[in-house]
Amino acid sequence: MGEWKAQISLRVRQDLRRELEGVAERERRKLGNVAEALLEWAALQLRVAGTVDRLMKVQLTNKKETDEPRPVGPKVR
Repeated sequence: MGEWKAQISLRVRQDLRRELEGVAERERRKLGNVAEALLEWAALQLRVAGTVDRLMKVQLTNKKETDEPRPVGPKVR
């Protein structure tokens, strides 16, 4: 059987919601599924970074160095 899930409610900018709805439509998913996947990924990145401030600094630093964002996490060899 699947894992029990808890409901969460949050407010986002309207343009962000429209963008996520577009992703959901392209990938033939529901908006909730896309949001859950992104939140799970972000939680993993935050766990590795330790704090939101450190996570944001790493993301911003990498964005300035290259055009492609790099994931925050342990290096895979």
